[in-house]
Amino acid sequence: MTYQAESLTNSSVWAATSDLVTLRQHLLDLFCQLAYQEGDFVLSSGQPSSYYINGKQVTLHPQGALAIGRILLSLLPLDTQAVAGLTLGADPIVTAVSVVSTYENRPIPALIVRKEAKGYGTKAYIEGPSLPEGAKIVVLEDVVTTGQSAMKAVERLRAAGYSVNQVIALVDRQQGGAEFYQQAGLQFEAVFQIDEIQQRYRQIGTAK
Repeated sequence: MTYQAESLTNSSVWAATSDLVTLRQHLLDLFCQLAYQEGDFVLSSGQPSSYYINGKQVTLHPQGALAIGRILLSLLPLDTQAVAGLTLGADPIVTAVSVVSTYENRPIPALIVRKEAKGYGTKAYIEGPSLPEGAKIVVLEDVVTTGQSAMKAVERLRAAGYSVNQVIALVDRQQGGAEFYQQAGLQFEAVFQIDEIQQRYRQIGTAK
């Protein structure tokens, strides 16, 4: 691990950072150093790609989870009643936001949407606290390509009687996901666009 990477994972650096702009920069560097890879890959959508982002390298990282929780919480509408996402990629994201929300005196529950209904007990698609019908929920995602994964969560939540009008992702690969959500009448926002990650990745590589 380089000196720069060590400094980024130093707990005192992250604990002392209250500025969201600085925290976002730290998170960007984590994505570049831990999650972004170049090569020949096949995505979950079946599309070939010259790069891959393993988001869980950051979302399951202690400092990454802290930054994600704080940054995404700041993007949520004030009337948000819960955050939710499709398992497995969104699980650590919704959890991080929910935990951080408590410390910010704005407690927001987290829901996990299964890909298949539970095969026993309640046989539910959605795990988490029961919410009032019509509760306003924001769907969270790690990396958006076509937008189909998060849309499954939107559909399951709406079928359960909840109101879902927005999707927020950590990374937008800019391969049609944003346009797909727009056509579906959903608001969409991403913390990072792929070109920003690629540009920073090359800057870090040059500096080594």
